[in-house]
Amino acid sequence: MQNFFVFVRSFQVLPRRSALFVSLLIAALALSVYQVPQQSEYSQVIYSQDISLITELPARRHTLDYLLLAQPLADFPHYIIKYKGQTKLVSVKIPQTTQVSLEREVLLRNAIPYSIASNDWLRDHPQTLSDPEAPSSIWRSLNVFFQKNIIGIGLLVLLFFLIKKNLPPFAGGAKIIQPESLKGSMDDLIGMEDIKREVLHLEAMINQRHLYKSHNMDKPFNVMLTGPAGTGKTKLAGYLAKKLNIPLIQIAGSNLESGLVGGGSKTLNAIFKKACAQKRCLIFLDEAQSLFMPRGRSEHRWDDDTANTLLGLLDGIKSTEGLEVIWMVASNFDEAQSAMDEAMLRRFAVKINFRLPNRAERNELLSVFLRRKEASVVAWDQLNLDDVAAVTANLSPALLETVVDRASLIAIEEGTQIDTSILFRAFERSTLGLTDRATLANKDKQRERVAIHELGHFFMQIDPLLKQGLSLDQVKEQSTLLKISTESVSKLGALGFVLSSTSDDDLHTLDDLENEVMQLYGGVAAEELFYGSRGISVGSQNDIQKATARLELMINQLSMYSPSKLDYRQLRQGEASMTTLNAVEKKSDELYRKTLKSITGYESLIVELKKSLMEQYVLSKDEVFELLTTSQEKSYEVSFTITP
Repeated sequence: MQNFFVFVRSFQVLPRRSALFVSLLIAALALSVYQVPQQSEYSQVIYSQDISLITELPARRHTLDYLLLAQPLADFPHYIIKYKGQTKLVSVKIPQTTQVSLEREVLLRNAIPYSIASNDWLRDHPQTLSDPEAPSSIWRSLNVFFQKNIIGIGLLVLLFFLIKKNLPPFAGGAKIIQPESLKGSMDDLIGMEDIKREVLHLEAMINQRHLYKSHNMDKPFNVMLTGPAGTGKTKLAGYLAKKLNIPLIQIAGSNLESGLVGGGSKTLNAIFKKACAQKRCLIFLDEAQSLFMPRGRSEHRWDDDTANTLLGLLDGIKSTEGLEVIWMVASNFDEAQSAMDEAMLRRFAVKINFRLPNRAERNELLSVFLRRKEASVVAWDQLNLDDVAAVTANLSPALLETVVDRASLIAIEEGTQIDTSILFRAFERSTLGLTDRATLANKDKQRERVAIHELGHFFMQIDPLLKQGLSLDQVKEQSTLLKISTESVSKLGALGFVLSSTSDDDLHTLDDLENEVMQLYGGVAAEELFYGSRGISVGSQNDIQKATARLELMINQLSMYSPSKLDYRQLRQGEASMTTLNAVEKKSDELYRKTLKSITGYESLIVELKKSLMEQYVLSKDEVFELLTTSQEKSYEVSFTITP
């Protein structure tokens, strides 16, 4: 089998016509080696499958010259009969099970003498085991040949198909895509001007290699693309190959994991050979992060074979082979997020880090996706893309396109145009999943608890704004609330939720993080306010887990409450671990007590809003603040300025 792999690899470098000629020559030689019996050999044998020729032997005992049994252990033995005074032999083919019965009931019972045909005798009389009733000896011989060599013939047919399709065998499904077959352009990278500049620089580097050779830089400019999923890394590889007018060979990193020792290495070598045959070519390894893990982690010495092979191909012994081949790899994370092999990183002179779009770029992306649809399906006069862009923070371009497509599905289903409200609903459907009211339809007490819990989250969200002395209109303008719902979400395992927009700002301060923890505690505190400390339900589990994670970040990782700025995770041994645990418990107790004190001031408002939420299931931001304004006008005893 190893010799066959060597043959196939050498076969790939042949021109197609030459490969076809060699294969036909091999088949012709195989046919010529196979010896075809001559027709004259069958003239002295009568071939039959009639069992009665054996059962009549006792009656014809006096005319029997000899009886031989050929191949007694075969599935179909042959009885060879020679009668006195006749030159022809009679060959009777019978099933083995029948042969046993005939031997016992006919031959042994009637004392018919017979013997086993020796190998020498069968070699001298090969015609006794052949079927003379076949149409012709040549077709019979071909039939036998194909039956014996069906696997080899199948491999040859597969080889011809792969050559015709320009695919290298055993190359993990990789295929060559010519530049004229690639779609899209750099303009499809909406916004992302910083990334476009990097790509233009890379293009100039490749097209002006002679300038870099003067600086003794004659290696290929291998490229590493990193960043979150859905940001356009795979598309960029196609755009670049099209712009440079060079073929592209694409393969997923998972296809290099064949499960066989050395399988990934063979695949990489086959791909490289194919790329070298194209002269200028771009090899794109998608989702190839596993190749960048530090080597030597496993006790199995062959686990790093694929990575070692790639290292050699990227920067091996200097030669003229593969000078115009560019390697491009894509990964969803980089060396800042996880440990990577330094030798592998050094092979990539160019690194392009993709990022998520900012608010302005999300606005532009949404506009481009919507303008690709017919003008009649979008209600542009009822569309505020800036609001939608604010809601869709931290979404990749691919997810934004999913939101727009989901909006189309909703619009088609309802027979209406796409507007802001439908885009909001599409965003909810894409991020939260399906919501339903049936889960709590006849469970008023549970839904009431859910309503109180979610309102607790909301009031702790606006609590910092109210403490600043802002009016309701100002609070509404700054609030990130979208809606409060008592509909269940199976995807999240929640019986209700508060939907808010998120900010692009990742530089949160201590006050921001404390407010976030208190907002998470708002639901628990509201339940304790209305049901007592023993009435807190298990619905607070997810909130408590998130609050614990925030406190661990603030205390253990960022050391926000200590003059010594340390990452205590690296000191978690003995007393250091107990000290940080006590600090987390102490800060959690402090922030929860502040939350409970603050939520008590909103008790009457929670009761008012709960009634409407129980009736309507969902309250939008406008409805919530309209109810707050009405409550403020009805009762001047309610103060929206809560002192800590």
